[in-house]
Amino acid sequence: MHQNTVTTDNPLLREQFTVPFRDIEAHHLVPAAEEAIRRAGAAVQAIIASPRPLTYDAVLGAFGRMEARLRRVAAVSGHLNSVSSTSAIREAYQKVVPLYSRFRSSLLSNQELYAVLKEYAATAEADGLDPVRRRRLDSLLREFRRQGAELPDAERARLQEIYAELAELQNRFSENVLDATAAFELHLTDPADLAGLPEGAVEAARSAAAERGLTGWVITLHQPSMMPFLQYSERRELRRQVHQAYSHRASSGAGDNRPLIRRILTLRQELAQLHGFSDFADFRLEVNMVGSGEAAVNFIEDLYDRTLPYWQAEQEQLQEFAASELGLTELEAWDIAWATEKLRQASLDFDAEELRPYFSHERIMAGLFSLTERLFGVSVRETPNDQVWHDDVRYYEMFDEAGVHIASFYADWFPRSGKRGGAWMNSFVTGGPREDGGFDPHLGLIMGNLTPPVEGRPALFTHREVQTVFHEFGHLLHHSLSTVPERALGGTNVLWDWVEVPSQIMENWTTEPEALALIARHFETGEQLPSELLQKLRAASTFMGASAQMRQLSFATIDLALHTRFDPAADEDPVGFANRERLRFVARPQHADDAFICGFTHLFSGAYAAAYYSYKWSEVLEADAFSRFRSEGIFNAETGREFRDHILATGDSDDPNELYRRFLGREPQVDALIERNLRPLPVPQGSSPASSASGKRDAPSE
Repeated sequence: MHQNTVTTDNPLLREQFTVPFRDIEAHHLVPAAEEAIRRAGAAVQAIIASPRPLTYDAVLGAFGRMEARLRRVAAVSGHLNSVSSTSAIREAYQKVVPLYSRFRSSLLSNQELYAVLKEYAATAEADGLDPVRRRRLDSLLREFRRQGAELPDAERARLQEIYAELAELQNRFSENVLDATAAFELHLTDPADLAGLPEGAVEAARSAAAERGLTGWVITLHQPSMMPFLQYSERRELRRQVHQAYSHRASSGAGDNRPLIRRILTLRQELAQLHGFSDFADFRLEVNMVGSGEAAVNFIEDLYDRTLPYWQAEQEQLQEFAASELGLTELEAWDIAWATEKLRQASLDFDAEELRPYFSHERIMAGLFSLTERLFGVSVRETPNDQVWHDDVRYYEMFDEAGVHIASFYADWFPRSGKRGGAWMNSFVTGGPREDGGFDPHLGLIMGNLTPPVEGRPALFTHREVQTVFHEFGHLLHHSLSTVPERALGGTNVLWDWVEVPSQIMENWTTEPEALALIARHFETGEQLPSELLQKLRAASTFMGASAQMRQLSFATIDLALHTRFDPAADEDPVGFANRERLRFVARPQHADDAFICGFTHLFSGAYAAAYYSYKWSEVLEADAFSRFRSEGIFNAETGREFRDHILATGDSDDPNELYRRFLGREPQVDALIERNLRPLPVPQGSSPASSASGKRDAPSE
């Protein structure tokens, strides 16, 4: 019944580089999915019927082309659901999710196709493949096995059902969080309730109220609104309301995510057991650098032990300050950010809001692009594009030293209704070699929910928001600078605990004086960041560093515990289980008494299930790698070029441990992370120095 929509130029199916977002409407999503899947199915049948002897291009080349075309249609549909989630788009996307999921699952368990792959793998041509093509072949065979290709028919069919149901549940989880976030607003009409808030936060709250047709001010659960309120508001009861609303999102009523969490965990456990693994963590991490759930737990526990004495010292300092200076003998969860900011101001004579006028959106982007050109030899320029999904969206093109167009990307930085929270990078097109010897460009996007412009003033960012921009741009560079000839191994298509290294390392430049000279200028006067403020920023960047590290370790611990030790078949509430796991990471038991995992999209609708540890794993690697930039110069073009050649350009074309050794010349060490994050305090007695990694796997460890 959708044939007419397909044949009359469905914009989702157009074969062009950029995406015609303005032409795409909700009614295009389902017929585009059906047609894309039909075409993919036809391509699969053509591979199965390939003439013998089989060749790489007829089998893996054709498979890659089919996969890329299908992925683009699916990626654009998912993207629209994330950034323009109208009721019509959401309804359509709910229909296409199971279509894609079922096809993907059936594809990777297709016995005829798997037989063709194995037949090709046994040929003389396959024996002589270059290392990258051999890696692609081995990777695809492993992916088929992990999707059940070698299981009995009944079990393979059950796997397909599991993957399809998981896709639907994870999408519902995300939608419930989106709805709960949008449903809350704190409407203030008394100016006294704004006590303590910075001018920028007040202006943003006034703008949010005006958008809703209200007088006064509105605080929402979007990060640029919520975080300054929790950090600066002098109204303790109002802080409590905002904090409780955020930490209990999607935990009650029709949008309660508790039953979804239990069902998701049940299905993941069944999936792992069908593959012969004891738990989902072991199944998921078999193909990561870390290797197993046990190894991931050991890694996190080692960092916990190293961090604990520093964290305890920080908590004692915060509690003593709150009691003596703030009159709070017991800090509640909604007091932590506020009391920490007060302590920061008292200890460092520094208010983070002092930096905001120096971090305007345009200056940040211009400085980032200048840094990119100096380090990696890549120039970026904004290009007009009237086919974007919202007026806030900018479109850019990247060029190499020879002026060759290597990539384009969209950037969408500000929150709005219908756009999910957080920040992320994604890809629409992964480029690859052409028959004429050229290399097709890449197409990607970077997204955020940062402080928007208000009342004629430019968008002025916090330093943390600047770090977010650099982080997501690091992911984008990893995608855009790929020179891997196999598209499926290019860009960010890498092992999950390697993917954050290029993004997290970019954050280091946001506290380096030479880099700040490029990105930090007063939006009105053009004045560079004063040296006094620069020193305060550098001191503040690691202020309460152990507490920030402990927070990330708590998330990783909960994730691994849910996917190794929680029994979804038992009566235990997964929220209660997760909160008990948090107890050793909080100063008071009450601080772990909420329903935050009901809004933990990373675990239940994102791609970090059993893999949240990878943030810290990657941070160990990037902190260590940045030590080379520190010693050779943060703008050393030769060092930057080697980082580009060995890390950014290589995707998954080789073992990431080997790629790391090529750049750094040795095994990874944890010293740099400990020194960077925990250096404000003296090393506690009994702490042992870190040494290089050793053992079966090349991994960050003692």
